[in-house]
Amino acid sequence: MGRSRSKRTALPPSERQHPRSDDLDLVSTEEVVHRLHEEDEAAVRAVRPALVEVARVARIVADALRANGRLLYVGAGTSGRLGVLDASECPPTFGASPSQVQAVIAGGRRAMTHAVEGAEDDVEAGAASMIRLRVGPRDVVCGISASARTPFVLGALDEARRRGARTVLVCCNRPGPKAKADHVLLAETGPELVAGSTRLKAGTATKLILNALTTTAFVTLGKVYRGRMVDVRPTNEKLRDRAARMVAELTDLKPAAAKRLLEQAGHEVKVALAMHFTGLTAKEAKRRLKQTTLRKLADS
Repeated sequence: MGRSRSKRTALPPSERQHPRSDDLDLVSTEEVVHRLHEEDEAAVRAVRPALVEVARVARIVADALRANGRLLYVGAGTSGRLGVLDASECPPTFGASPSQVQAVIAGGRRAMTHAVEGAEDDVEAGAASMIRLRVGPRDVVCGISASARTPFVLGALDEARRRGARTVLVCCNRPGPKAKADHVLLAETGPELVAGSTRLKAGTATKLILNALTTTAFVTLGKVYRGRMVDVRPTNEKLRDRAARMVAELTDLKPAAAKRLLEQAGHEVKVALAMHFTGLTAKEAKRRLKQTTLRKLADS
């Protein structure tokens, strides 16, 4: 009995039994949903202590992207998929180049939809991914591991540090001595209602951190103006309507005039707004935007 209790205590918090989970399969469906929602609220609270460090890392990421560096996410399983999700949404949301924010997931593309056995345990594969991507001093490598001990992630971080990159670890357990990173973004979410299922509370906290990291970095880089994603790529009807609506709202032009301006700007919202604020041609407005922010052009 004593030995069993000792083993349970030695588990990391995210793997331990939740005090309210023993009867989870006996209570009503409504009660299961209610408990899950309470855990989601706990995940939000768990992120708060990390906010100062998240802001610090967001500034580092913005500086790296400004200097033609990259933000590279590395993860396995749910953590890896969250990295892929966040990276894939940066180009359409912020007009970022797909090369600016990239994600590496243990097991490759197949791991996005299937479990790839043993992939997360491969330290060498994590290191090799950094070599393949030619990671260097201008890059920021962000490892994502709820347990803070995924070998694939730790191998990537060690190689990234060796190659001079800034390193970050997003985790939900306190890192041990093997987990070495310049910055740790820790959200201590504790046990899951389904023991060890870190796609739940830990996954929620991780997504919150990644959202904050890239959104803040791109806000810092001038990709947002007055709360609008003015570098959005209008690649479908919904986004084209949103682009035209943004131009109309931010210029007080009527919808038809806003659409004409947007067409003259090559369907680039930021360029259309710069043209309106300055009276410049599309070509000249693009040139000015490379030198300054839309906010400064609007206020000048």
